[in-house]
Amino acid sequence: MRVLVVEDDPLHASYLREAVRGALPGVIDIVEARDGMEGERLAREPGCASVVMDLQMSRRTGIEAARTIWAERPATRILFWSNYSDEAYVRGISRIVPKEAAYGYVLKTASEDRLKLALRAIFLEAQIVIDREVHQIQHARGRPERGLTEAEHAVLVDAALGLTDRCIARRQHLSLRSVQNRLRGLYDKLEVLPEGNDLAPGDFNQRSRAVARALQKRILNPQELEYAETKLQAWLRGDR
Repeated sequence: MRVLVVEDDPLHASYLREAVRGALPGVIDIVEARDGMEGERLAREPGCASVVMDLQMSRRTGIEAARTIWAERPATRILFWSNYSDEAYVRGISRIVPKEAAYGYVLKTASEDRLKLALRAIFLEAQIVIDREVHQIQHARGRPERGLTEAEHAVLVDAALGLTDRCIARRQHLSLRSVQNRLRGLYDKLEVLPEGNDLAPGDFNQRSRAVARALQKRILNPQELEYAETKLQAWLRGDR
C-alpha cells in the first residue's frame, strides 16, 4: 500500500508519517505533498489510492484537491485531517464525496490512537469515520428549522459575492420572489437582528449583517469565498 500525505506544515507531516507507519504496517511507501496542487499531481501516480489531506493549505485547499482527485479517481480513500470543523468545510466535502466512498474527517486535536483507528478503518476496511464535533454539524444541517438548506446557502454565497437579488435569481434560475424568500429565511436562521434591543430592521443592512454572522458562525470562510469567486468569474464569462 502507498499512502499520500498532503500537509503543508512540516511538523504535522512528520507526525502523520509516524501515525501512518504505526497504524498501517503494510505500507510500502509514503508519498508527501506540500500543498493541494502537488497532492493532485501525486495522486495520479500508480498505487496512490489512500490519501491523508489537510484542509487549509496555500495555493489549493484540501477540498479543491479532493474535488479533482475524486473526479478523476472516485475510488480513492481520503482522510481529511484538520484543525477546523467549520460548517463551510463540512458542506464543501459533502458536495464532492462520491457515492459510497470511504472517507473520514478527523480533527488535529484528536488523540494519536483516534487518528490511527481512523486510518485503519478507512484505508483497510473502507469505512466512514467522522469526529463527533463534525458529525454534530452534519446533524444540525439535516434539520431545516436550524441549519441553512443548500438553496439558502447558495443564495448566501451569491449575496456575499455582491450580487443583487435579480442577478442571484438569474444565476440560480429562480424567481425574484424565491430569492427574497430564501434571504428572509436565512436572515431568521442567522439571527441577523440581535435580540433584546430597540433597533428596527431598517437600522441594519441585513445582507451585510447576514454575511458577517455567517463568517462568525463559520458557515462561510475565506477559502470557500475564494473558490466561489472563481466560479462567479467563469459564470460571468459564459463558461457555464
